[in-house]
Amino acid sequence: MTTGTAGGKANDTGRDGGDAGGRDKSPELRLLEENIARLEGLGERLQKAMSHKRPVNPALEGPGGDLYYKTAAAWMTEAMGHPGRIIEGQVGYWGKALKHYAEAQHQLISGRFSPPEDRGPADKRFANPLWDSHPWFNWVKQQYMISSEAMTKAVEALDGLSGKDRKRAEFFTRQIVDMMAPTNFLATNPDVLERAIATNGESLVQGMENLVRDIEANHGDLLVTLSDPSAFSVGGNIGTTPGAVVHRNRLFELIQYAPATDKVHRTPLIMFPPWINKFYILDLGVKKSFVKWVVEQGFTLFVVSWRNPDASYAETGLEDYVTEGYLEAIEAVKRITGEPKVNVIGYCIAGTTLALTLGLMKKRRDRSVASATFFTTLTDFSDQGEFVPFLDDDFVDGIEKQCERDGYLSRYFMTRTFSFLRSNELIWQPAIKSYLMGEKPPAFDLLYWNGDGTNLPAKMAVDYLRMLCQQNRLAEEGYPLAGETITLGDLTVPLFAVACETDHIAAWQASFGGIAQAGSKDKRFLLSESGHIAGIVNPPGRDKYGYWSSDEPVAGDPADWKAAAEFTRGSWWPAWGRWLAARSGPMVPARDPAAAGPILAPAPGTYVTEVVVA
Repeated sequence: MTTGTAGGKANDTGRDGGDAGGRDKSPELRLLEENIARLEGLGERLQKAMSHKRPVNPALEGPGGDLYYKTAAAWMTEAMGHPGRIIEGQVGYWGKALKHYAEAQHQLISGRFSPPEDRGPADKRFANPLWDSHPWFNWVKQQYMISSEAMTKAVEALDGLSGKDRKRAEFFTRQIVDMMAPTNFLATNPDVLERAIATNGESLVQGMENLVRDIEANHGDLLVTLSDPSAFSVGGNIGTTPGAVVHRNRLFELIQYAPATDKVHRTPLIMFPPWINKFYILDLGVKKSFVKWVVEQGFTLFVVSWRNPDASYAETGLEDYVTEGYLEAIEAVKRITGEPKVNVIGYCIAGTTLALTLGLMKKRRDRSVASATFFTTLTDFSDQGEFVPFLDDDFVDGIEKQCERDGYLSRYFMTRTFSFLRSNELIWQPAIKSYLMGEKPPAFDLLYWNGDGTNLPAKMAVDYLRMLCQQNRLAEEGYPLAGETITLGDLTVPLFAVACETDHIAAWQASFGGIAQAGSKDKRFLLSESGHIAGIVNPPGRDKYGYWSSDEPVAGDPADWKAAAEFTRGSWWPAWGRWLAARSGPMVPARDPAAAGPILAPAPGTYVTEVVVA
């Protein structure tokens, strides 16, 4: 009995001991185990998502072999003709790398847990104090900076490359350098490691969740989500200016905005936004809405909302956008308002196509346009700016083949291309925060719009890349359109052009050069501070960016024009508004969108929210 009781107690104790062992696990340890289990499940989801990845088009994954051959040949020529330069570069690199290694070793041997002197330049990627104070992280950082400098200088020193090939080689070298930054890797990023420890691995699991979500959303491809998709709703908290769709065809919906004043200028205004993205960039919110501001100035505003095309639009070209888009929109506004003339705005690629439209109207003696405004528009593509790496035949041939296969150029390729122009800001830093830190994307309206891209019809994409970007037909031999040949000299209506100082898509100097060639005798150029979007979406009252303007002719060297121009602090919108008002006729009773006929849908319309596979 005693033995049995003792044995029973022993068994009870064994069971209690097992339970106690489970209870003895700290909450942190249990959370870590749960996170590891979650990672296994996410791995299965990731594998399934990756199985949907579209077939890889090698021509769109990197430059063609021709660039590698030319760069290697230039290096060999340099090595044979000027071996001293090559040796000097190698000695310089190894000297810096080994010197730093020796200094770091000396610090540790001497018992000092601190890095040697850091002579490298400041870099916002390395903001964590551990990059400067911890021997391991500082060693990794300094070796990376030394190697980056050596790679960059080696390419810059090559003499045997053409200007275009040099730009391409430097661009792709920079992509490799940025990709290999130690901040991009778990083991060498102190911010990531600190957060992983502080959250018991929860941040890594959430990062994996974010990675899988992005791959699932892009059908097996990877695009980093830049903004919280749940924070915005088109027509809910962005794109909310009151109005109505008053005309529609297969390419666009025409929105007429409700008046905000009792009287309006007689001549209506039509805005043509780019169809690479969606129109609500100019109606982001009440405080930043260009659309709202224009209406409040007493203009009857119409905005074109382009349809996001699928494969059924494969044969739709630039000529279709001119005839079924611009010309039809102009005629619709004339009919709705009863006015014989309209003013027009074209933004980015829509500005380039507006130039083609104005040239065709000139040839046809159609005087329906009273004045035209261009936002960040290229009409002369002789300076391709930062797009040079993507406009050689290797990439354009690849795009053409992709378009032939799909019937359209997917927004995926467009978004990825634009992101690589600012890879640290639009790829690597967001990826670190989302995938390594496990952070939720910020609620940022501009980045939400940036991620809400559209496809391009196959024929239109190839027309644009071949005939405008590569051949520069509009500024040189003339662009063939609807049986006519259009040149910049055919742009004879009054013109107002706004360019942006740090625009990496449409360089302001190139924009200036195109407007300078226009045939108009009444043209004005204005240069805004900031870039392609922020320089345009710059409402009054914020005084964040200023602008340069001048009454001097738009001619000559753009640098000379800027040097002589007057700088004004604050938004350029009022200056442009005064220019437009002077060309918009007398005031008349405000126009109600409902008065012109049946309303097809309330603003922002239906095309802007259509979901199309990319």
